[in-house]
Amino acid sequence: MQTFRVIQPSDILKPFIRYYWILQSSSSGSVSQRTLPMGCASLVFHRGERLRIINRQELQPRSFICGQESGYSEIIAAGNIEMIVVVFQPHTAKMFFGMPVNILRDRNVALSDIGDMALLDLAKKIEDCEDQDACIDLIESYLCKRLIHETSYHLPRLAEVIRYINNSRQGNIKTLADISCLSEKQFCRVFSENVGTTPKEFMRIVRLQRILSAMQHNPEIGFAQLSYDCGFTDQSHMIKEFKLFSGYTPTDYIKYNSPFSDYFSL
Repeated sequence: MQTFRVIQPSDILKPFIRYYWILQSSSSGSVSQRTLPMGCASLVFHRGERLRIINRQELQPRSFICGQESGYSEIIAAGNIEMIVVVFQPHTAKMFFGMPVNILRDRNVALSDIGDMALLDLAKKIEDCEDQDACIDLIESYLCKRLIHETSYHLPRLAEVIRYINNSRQGNIKTLADISCLSEKQFCRVFSENVGTTPKEFMRIVRLQRILSAMQHNPEIGFAQLSYDCGFTDQSHMIKEFKLFSGYTPTDYIKYNSPFSDYFSL
């Protein structure tokens, strides 16, 4: 049995939080799933059994910050799972955690290792709270308090850059730096600290998500059309890039998974 809910943030938090999701699942055996980079950092609370990442030989912490991912994760779930997850906008996690999020790249960092007492208190309250909707209220209260005390001069310019990337099949660093009104060197530093990866890497992740979205909404699309629609120079480039991120060619991926874009669908 499995239930999955997506919950929208309050209006004041929408510019900073994409959504919350809650997964509850019970199984007598093990279930595996391959997750792909989605372009956003997240805050994760386990209220049941934790997930194991096979390709890293790592058990996820009880509560943790998940940074930007550069490749797939092979995840095994077993037993009673209950997860509550906060998914940030691509450029906003830094203002809530008070640290450059590029140091979190390809890492699941336990809240106990961060030393933020307010965040640890939140994790304890969520662990003790029986009602899932009440947990979301606790998270929103915590985030709103952080929002009052933390601001970032660069958020509006980064929001414009992210909007451009989301709506463009191609782009380059000079164009993005011009949109942000920063020099190329300064832009790359600011982007990396706030988004958690380089601009070029982020554009590649968004393009991966664009492939998944296209396959999700048009299962009959040919690879030549898919590569063109997603901004690749040719079909072989698209296939190679997809395999670097997912471990599969698009053909093999479809055999084992139902394409779904977290970035463009939720």
